[in-house]
Amino acid sequence: MTLLDFIYYFVLPLLSISVILIFIRFVIGPHMVDRIIALDLIVTAGIGFIAAYSILFNQPAFLDVAMIMALIAFLGTVAFTYYIQQKKDK
Repeated sequence: MTLLDFIYYFVLPLLSISVILIFIRFVIGPHMVDRIIALDLIVTAGIGFIAAYSILFNQPAFLDVAMIMALIAFLGTVAFTYYIQQKKDK
């Protein structure tokens, strides 16, 4: 089994199942924090998809896109937590 076969038959299906489960958590999450974490995990799974695509089709430029998405997701999570903290302080 080569790396490409491993990505096709294990990594991509596992990422797909995880996105479905995370989306369910996003929809039924009882608290705002659950939804923020689920949204961050969906972006992280998207980064995994981009990395797998980059490896499968030998496109290293997409790894830069994945890094930029990771930075944006981190800043978004920090902004959401700041918003929640400010909301609780009032």
